[in-house]
Amino acid sequence: MRDPLAEPSDLIRSVSRALRVLESVGRAPKGLTVKQIARRCELTVATTYHLVRTLAYEGYVIRREDGTYIVGLEVADRYRELVTAFRGPPAVGETLRRAALDTGYSHYLGRFVGGQVALTAVAEGHRSPYLEDLVPGFDEGAHATALGKSLLATLTADQRHRYLREYGMRPFTTATLTTTETFEADLAAGDRRGMQLEMGQFRQGVACAAVLVSPDKDMERRVVLACALPASEMMTSARVVRAKLLTVARTVADGIAADT
Repeated sequence: MRDPLAEPSDLIRSVSRALRVLESVGRAPKGLTVKQIARRCELTVATTYHLVRTLAYEGYVIRREDGTYIVGLEVADRYRELVTAFRGPPAVGETLRRAALDTGYSHYLGRFVGGQVALTAVAEGHRSPYLEDLVPGFDEGAHATALGKSLLATLTADQRHRYLREYGMRPFTTATLTTTETFEADLAAGDRRGMQLEMGQFRQGVACAAVLVSPDKDMERRVVLACALPASEMMTSARVVRAKLLTVARTVADGIAADT
């Protein structure tokens, strides 16, 4: 959601409108006509036509035979570049893949991006339930994931409360923590445990554990490592999960340090 109060004085309207057009097309997998795009973006048809023609020329949208527009392949190229930049050096990606293969659990990296908790790398494990939302760029539910908790735990209490007020505490399941009081108590328990946990708070029947990889004064350089597994396995293997996460975290930290 864009904050109108934060709009820059030198905002280039045509660029902003083109991005709104691209977002609208991206949210409509069946495609949109120029008139439909204009209506959704609150633009004139003439303006929309020029924007769509430009985006089509650059490859960001594609015109189909029925006259509707869908997202173009250039968007996929930009996404791949984003994933590569988020993941970090190749050694880090290889470490995640090896950890997922060795344990069977999906492993994730996360950090603050623009002040918001974001998932930045994923390696799928065959024993973990598939979580279709958890892809690089996912930036919701920080209060309901161990990855998010681990990052929010690095903030001061005031910073955390501001974050939770701004992004909310949506109840993903009946187990999701939805008050700052219960959330603070949960983080304190995670600190004593040596890793942050969530059990069915993001997805019923799924558990996640996370540890800090890279502490840093700059919040945007803090990195956390998480893994997901069936909740039943977490209940019997929490200590083993923690030990393996810490081992992988040290290797990830070495890979990040070697690249700087």
